[in-house]
Amino acid sequence: MGYNVYMCGVGGQGIGMLSEVLLRAADHAGFRVKAVDTHGLAQRGGVVVSHLRIGDDVFSPLIPEGQADLVVGLEIHEAFRALQHMSKPGSTLMFYQACWQPLSVRLGQDPSVGVESIEDTEREKRVRVLVVRDPKLTDSRMQNMVILGRIDGLGLLPGVATKDYLAAMEDLMEGRMLEENRKVFERSRKNGPVGQNIGVESSETMNR
Repeated sequence: MGYNVYMCGVGGQGIGMLSEVLLRAADHAGFRVKAVDTHGLAQRGGVVVSHLRIGDDVFSPLIPEGQADLVVGLEIHEAFRALQHMSKPGSTLMFYQACWQPLSVRLGQDPSVGVESIEDTEREKRVRVLVVRDPKLTDSRMQNMVILGRIDGLGLLPGVATKDYLAAMEDLMEGRMLEENRKVFERSRKNGPVGQNIGVESSETMNR
């Protein structure tokens, strides 16, 4: 039986690092894993998507539409898009409480999304929605570690333990980078607030 994780955000948010940590953590836990990243514009403002599939019967790294067990978004617009197209009924959507407007929204090609849109789709698809934010976070590039800590704290990746996430981080980071990211991960894992259907903040500094 497989488990599918779909991750989305915009360039500059660290989706690639989050995906690689989850991939290695699942591997450390002894699972067979396939993963692939797909990029729009891989710079700040461009859409970045990662697929992660766990299980012995998984042959393609791409998750079919509507088959994600867990959708992770690092900003509300891409979280909403993924909720519409990738979440299956009964799945979980977790997204960081922030708004990095994707390029398509800034150019007026797609509408801006509010929390009401997510609430309506949540009810329609019977998806559990978890909204995450760390008010102590001073570096938006580590929002991915806040999400990672909550995934671990809530056990959203079945069979993957804290030690597996930490081993994965040690594979990919060292020195001060490892220390700072691990600190954010541990804080979120142990104490990270998870709200549901709460307002989403927009930061002008995120959109520069």
